[in-house]
Amino acid sequence: MHTLNLPKYSLKLKKEGDKHFIFDSIRKKYLVLTPEEWVRQNFVEFLIQEKGYPKSLIAIEMGIEVNGRKKRCDIVLYNNTGKPQIIVECKAPSIKISQDAFDQIARYNMTLETDILIVSNGLNHFVCKMNHQDQCYNFLKETPHYSEL
Repeated sequence: MHTLNLPKYSLKLKKEGDKHFIFDSIRKKYLVLTPEEWVRQNFVEFLIQEKGYPKSLIAIEMGIEVNGRKKRCDIVLYNNTGKPQIIVECKAPSIKISQDAFDQIARYNMTLETDILIVSNGLNHFVCKMNHQDQCYNFLKETPHYSEL
C-alpha cells in the first residue's frame, strides 16, 4: 500500500485468495483493503496513538441523513458526553483534496454540528475549526489532542 504522511503503524493485514484485508480495531472485523480504507485505518491509529482519542469515542462509517439521503461519515469523534466533536473525511492517496471534499464534509456537518472538520488523503491533512456563528471555518495547523476538546 501507499506510504502515507502519518507515523507508521502495525496494522493487521491478511490475504484470502487474491483479496487483501485490513483489521478495523474499532468495529473489530476485517475489511477489504482499498486505498481509502488504508487511509482511514491509519488515520484512526493516528487519532488513538498520537492524539489520545479513546477507541470508545470513535465511530467509523457512521450513518446519517443529509437532505433526506442516507450518507456515511468516515470517522466521527465524540466527547465524553456523547456529543460529536470531529468529523474526518478520508480519501484515497490518489485523490487530490478539492473544494468538493470540503463541501461534502460541510453537508455532513449540517446534521452533526461538530466543531472540527478534517479532510485527509493520507498525504495531506486539512483541519478546520468551525465558526458556527459566522458559518465559516478557519484552518488549524494540526489535529487537536483529545485533551484540548
